[in-house]
Amino acid sequence: MADRRYVIVGNGFAGTTCAEQLRKLDPACSIILFADEPYCLYNRIALPPMLRKQVTEQKVIMRDLAWHEKHGIDLRLGTRVDAVDTAGKTVTANGSAYPYDALLLATGGRPNPAASPGAAGAHNVYNFQYLDETKAISEALETAKVGVSVGGSFIAYELAEAFVSRGVETHWLIRGPRFLRRMLDEAAGELLHDAARTDGVHLHFGEEVREMVRSNGAVSKVVTTSGTTIDTDLVGIGLGLTINLELCEGTEIRTRTGIVTDEHLETDVKGVFAAGDCAEFYDPIAEQHYRMGTWNSAGAHGKLAAHNMAAAANGAERKVFDTVPEYSSLVFSGQTITQFGLSPEYRDDIETEMHVDRDRGWYRALYFLEDRFVGAVLIGKGNRAGKRRYLDAIKTKARFPKADRKALLDWTAD
Repeated sequence: MADRRYVIVGNGFAGTTCAEQLRKLDPACSIILFADEPYCLYNRIALPPMLRKQVTEQKVIMRDLAWHEKHGIDLRLGTRVDAVDTAGKTVTANGSAYPYDALLLATGGRPNPAASPGAAGAHNVYNFQYLDETKAISEALETAKVGVSVGGSFIAYELAEAFVSRGVETHWLIRGPRFLRRMLDEAAGELLHDAARTDGVHLHFGEEVREMVRSNGAVSKVVTTSGTTIDTDLVGIGLGLTINLELCEGTEIRTRTGIVTDEHLETDVKGVFAAGDCAEFYDPIAEQHYRMGTWNSAGAHGKLAAHNMAAAANGAERKVFDTVPEYSSLVFSGQTITQFGLSPEYRDDIETEMHVDRDRGWYRALYFLEDRFVGAVLIGKGNRAGKRRYLDAIKTKARFPKADRKALLDWTAD
């Protein structure tokens, strides 16, 4: 294999995993890994436990400079890539051009800031995605008495959970009728809301921020759209992400909700791949394009992208993405949620078979598309039985007529 030049933009889990796999596949290659943060790879799913003071910063860091040096990965920390030239096969950063034989875009997304009057420039209004933000919020929680979390997203939930776990009076403003309203129905939402209330969170549904009242450069009050005023010491914002697509502008790389790829994670431009949160990838199991911004998917993307980037030179057969995306999370101190495959968040023609056990705090929703089993949501501690069987059914594209679907709710093999 001739010495290959690989460039990776983004050192999150997808990008760093890709770099590690490329080194295994191609010992003689050169790998440049660009990171716009000043940190080596850290575990983003460990940031909420860090904010709750359950893990230390040292436990969050996954890689160090010595690891990159050992693996021959040229890590450029604090370096933003300014442009991609797909015709000349170069990327530009800090005025220098870096040639590539294969390029991975793992650019992720950036949290949307609060747009409410009074929010801009306030030093106690926080997004929550990066390590620096986590440290800043944690420091503020040391002295805070009251906190407000804004949004119906997982980020807003994680902020509310951290606030209340640190002994801070917590108000959670949710624009819609429930948490994760695009994915969960009313019954599922209520089980999660019960967990929040049990932990002491004050829930405000159908509410947004009308204004943030400032005092000495900090927000001291949040005024909601209904006119409610909440005194506060800090505000956490969980209003979704803007996917970083700017590098694709002016190129032939196609974008929609993300960077569009095929089932090999390759874009319309040969030799250019995308992975992680920014990839709108084609899933041959689900038989559609979508984005899935989970940690597990990012790692699977990184491995697959590395294999296919190297395949062009080593003659290996390219692989397709055949992993069922999934994630699991504790929800406050008393609940759990597990989701895998597709859900109504991704398609509005999905049919649902559902069962709720309020006494046990369990909820099980199975999703079907033209009789094909495509996904599920399981809520409740101990309500994960059958998960492996469900995943196998999704992978094999098993079909179930309506008369047979209810029996799937009782699958217990794991």
